[in-house]
Amino acid sequence: MNLISTSKGIGGQLVAFKEVVKESKSIAFIGSPGFCTPFAELLAYGLRGSDKKLIFISNTDSGSARSILAVPQGMQLGESVIPEADTVVLLGGLAMPKIGSTPNEVKAFLNNLPSSSQKKLVIGVCFQSVFEREGWTNIIDFDYIIDSDLENHLKAYEQ
Repeated sequence: MNLISTSKGIGGQLVAFKEVVKESKSIAFIGSPGFCTPFAELLAYGLRGSDKKLIFISNTDSGSARSILAVPQGMQLGESVIPEADTVVLLGGLAMPKIGSTPNEVKAFLNNLPSSSQKKLVIGVCFQSVFEREGWTNIIDFDYIIDSDLENHLKAYEQ
């Protein structure tokens, strides 16, 4: 894999994401429910105002597919939809140990996910290289991975 760009912060992540999906017409975010849902909504927020069809699918359950809608408070899941997309975004929570998805299950799901284009664009969005660490890059044919690192500082202030 070739490094295309480096950026910092959530804004940098959103800019990189917006760039790689600029030609996409429909995007399916696939992730673990609860943990990945807010990340899908955040990435979708970066695309607000576009005419892209956005959906969220829990793990590999096509029956869980929901639209992602812009509302005054940001983005949120909407009603059930038919899972179809020309771009798939695999969220890193899928690859976290004990979540329940395997790369082979996800690959089979991707092969059966309907698309209006000849080739689906497959993007990974993760933290701390989880797709590489857990061996997913050996099984899933990613076109891009947006890999972020977090550094946390918990500070206490005496009052």
